[in-house]
Amino acid sequence: MVQTYGKKRKRAADSSEKPTKRVVIDAPPATVRVTKLIQPEFSPPVIVTTPGFESRNDLVFDIYESKANAKRKQPKTAVEKKMMLHSTSHPTIDYAVHEEDPKPDSKPLLHHFLGIYDPKTGEMELIEAKKMVMRASVRAKQAPADALEEKGAKQSMMDLKTDLGQTFGTKKARKVINERVLNAISPQKKDGDMVAKMDDASRAMLDSVGKVAADMATREQLQAVVSEAKPLPPVNVDAEDIQDAYDPSVIIGTDILNMLPIREWQEQVRHKEGVQTVSKFVATRVNAIASNDAAEIRLRVLRYMSFVVCFYLNTKPGRQKGTRSVPPRDKLREALAPAPEAVIENIRRKFSDAGEMRKFHVDLLITHLCAFACIADNFEVDTQDLRYDLRTDDKAMNQYFREIGARIKPTSKKGQGPTTIARLVLPLDFPKQRYIAPRRK
Repeated sequence: MVQTYGKKRKRAADSSEKPTKRVVIDAPPATVRVTKLIQPEFSPPVIVTTPGFESRNDLVFDIYESKANAKRKQPKTAVEKKMMLHSTSHPTIDYAVHEEDPKPDSKPLLHHFLGIYDPKTGEMELIEAKKMVMRASVRAKQAPADALEEKGAKQSMMDLKTDLGQTFGTKKARKVINERVLNAISPQKKDGDMVAKMDDASRAMLDSVGKVAADMATREQLQAVVSEAKPLPPVNVDAEDIQDAYDPSVIIGTDILNMLPIREWQEQVRHKEGVQTVSKFVATRVNAIASNDAAEIRLRVLRYMSFVVCFYLNTKPGRQKGTRSVPPRDKLREALAPAPEAVIENIRRKFSDAGEMRKFHVDLLITHLCAFACIADNFEVDTQDLRYDLRTDDKAMNQYFREIGARIKPTSKKGQGPTTIARLVLPLDFPKQRYIAPRRK
């Protein structure tokens, strides 16, 4: 039971009550008035933030400004100029202060100002400042000279590939790498990656290369050499008349032309007797040419052409791909009768070697037949009959005519279907030599 006393205690005073006595304090004015906005002309004040670390107060910074390019827009104020602060006063840490560029698709950066406030008058002067960020990086210790010599300079990607190929590559790959290193001409450089002047050895080498390059053949000369090496009949590219481009006396020879027996064909055509020949091309043209007394040269070319076609049809495929074997002389003499012995030997020596026709001889024979066909048909030939004689396809036949400078034009005849016409006109249109770019290594 709680005992009570007759004397009561006083209640404690409330601490939250404000004192009634007032103290006079010298306070600044209640309002602030901006009187001046200063634009710095040279070096503006800098507001620096140090995210993630604390900076020392005794750091000394060097100021760097970017030189304005004449093509770029010149900055109007000192605040707009690009600048950077750098300090190496710390023994182990470098400090760099730079501006942060705004991120793409973001709001433009805010303008920052420093205020100089006078508490007596309540006036403030504002100075525009630059907002910059300080970054710190640990300075790498200088390695000794021996370690630098052992490690060497940084290797480029090509050097790394070369080392990898020398270590793990095949014998053929290592040989290619060694040849590439021996033939490489690396530019001499000084310190600072500045190209040095050429020495006497380099200058002499370049002079010798220039002399060799000056004597090199041009593209036209190379084209002429390639054309001469092709299996083609001799052609006069400077001819002013198409009849002089492929001269029968040059292609066949005057002596061989005069030996060709053509009187038998002339008498058979005059008496309207059939001319027996293995060539469809010759059979469809012999009547028209033999009955024309002014076409004696064309008839001799057609007679020689019949012997060449008969020679080709009597050969057989050889053991190697693309070759054909020539029959013995006695069988060849029997197959080409009534050709004179000199004509048979002329054909055999021109289109074969040691009883064998290689790919070169086959192409040479077909291109000669194309030239003979143009002469016989007044330089406009339907290639179908000759293609039938040689048992080849239309694409290959057209390519042979292109090799002698003819122009190919597809056409169609009534009752025969599509065919191809080869026309030989000046200037002759020979296939151009193809230049294939080297593969990138």
